[in-house]
Amino acid sequence: MSFQASFCFISLFLSAFPSFTSPTLLFQGFNWESSNHPGGWYNSLKNSVSDIADAGITHVWLPPPSQSVSPQGYMPGRLYDLNASKYGSQDELKSLIEAFHQKGVKCVADIVINHRTAERKDGRGIWCVFEGGTPDDRLDWGPSFICRDDAPYADGKGNPDTGMDFQPAPDIDHLNPRVQKELSDWMNWLKSEIGFNGWRFDFVKGYAPSITKIYMENTSPAFAVGEKWDDLSLGQGGQDSHRYALKDWVTAAGGAVTAFDFTTKGVLQAAVQGELWRLRDSNGKAPGLIGILPQKTVTFIDNHDTGSTQNYWPFPSDKVMQGYAYILTHPGIPSIFYDHFFNWGLKEEIKKLVAVRNRNGISSTSTVNILAADSDLYVAAIDEKMMVKIGTRWDLGNLIPSNFQLATSGNNYAVWEKN
Repeated sequence: MSFQASFCFISLFLSAFPSFTSPTLLFQGFNWESSNHPGGWYNSLKNSVSDIADAGITHVWLPPPSQSVSPQGYMPGRLYDLNASKYGSQDELKSLIEAFHQKGVKCVADIVINHRTAERKDGRGIWCVFEGGTPDDRLDWGPSFICRDDAPYADGKGNPDTGMDFQPAPDIDHLNPRVQKELSDWMNWLKSEIGFNGWRFDFVKGYAPSITKIYMENTSPAFAVGEKWDDLSLGQGGQDSHRYALKDWVTAAGGAVTAFDFTTKGVLQAAVQGELWRLRDSNGKAPGLIGILPQKTVTFIDNHDTGSTQNYWPFPSDKVMQGYAYILTHPGIPSIFYDHFFNWGLKEEIKKLVAVRNRNGISSTSTVNILAADSDLYVAAIDEKMMVKIGTRWDLGNLIPSNFQLATSGNNYAVWEKN
């Protein structure tokens, strides 16, 4: 075989297998106040691109990019109009994304499509006439594109809502073929023209998971995660029903999308307050979605809703690093919050945990062996390469083998790796 033929054969062989990439690590690149930042948030965040990339982050979740009645972007109207965003202009957004891409970091758009705010009133005096933000009629809709049971906005011509009602704005009829096509086209434009690589689906309870599946299939994102935030009742029964509802949503949405693990967040923030026994379920597994579907799980400590200035469901502020010690050593896809990394002075501690995770190849499918789960102590081995300890008790007995060395530690947590 000639050298050229051999080279071609080897190249063909290698192309049949995916290239090695670091396990996914998400970073939420904004908080609830970012839209108020002087000079624009996109320009400000651009100054932090190197810090974020150097920490081992692979994906950055950016705020909703379109014109919106609310400055934070979650009441969008003219979806194609990115110049009216309070975070900055379309060109500034593209420049930010390009800066991340140059560092090998992918960008995730916050997709708010359950509802829309109207541009003007119809003949009834109801705000229900939508404008897409282009010279043509793309995303220019009337009241017939609203779910028929969404009074008073609808005119009765749309399909019934397939999910939970969102009262502040009209719920869009996602069973309408034109809605599906034009929203898919817009999302594909965000990929091809703006440079986004994936999606964070906002308020997925507002429409059926089969709708998410349609948008996933129509846009083929490199990464996607859905926000399904249900009330959580602590205890084995409540936790199980909560996490299985997340698992069922992922399955019904086609299985390609991931889900934020609100179960793990709720259990973990209770556990670190002297109830670490909660971190082992009745089967000896992790109690959240990571215990039953880790490869489709995004774990997190706080976000712009649960923390930041909204503080709807905050993690105990003095135990945040114990939370990160857990999610950054365990399976699933961890998500790091901007505030904790940059505003709370935790950047170096978080970076050390990420470095140990990446050095040992811990991924969304890693295995966990829980060795202790008492009120004041949690110890687990991950992939037989790393061990983590959380809690106030430091007398660990013989739980840490002699061939493991301390990799990093902090207030009531420690991580070891195998020699």
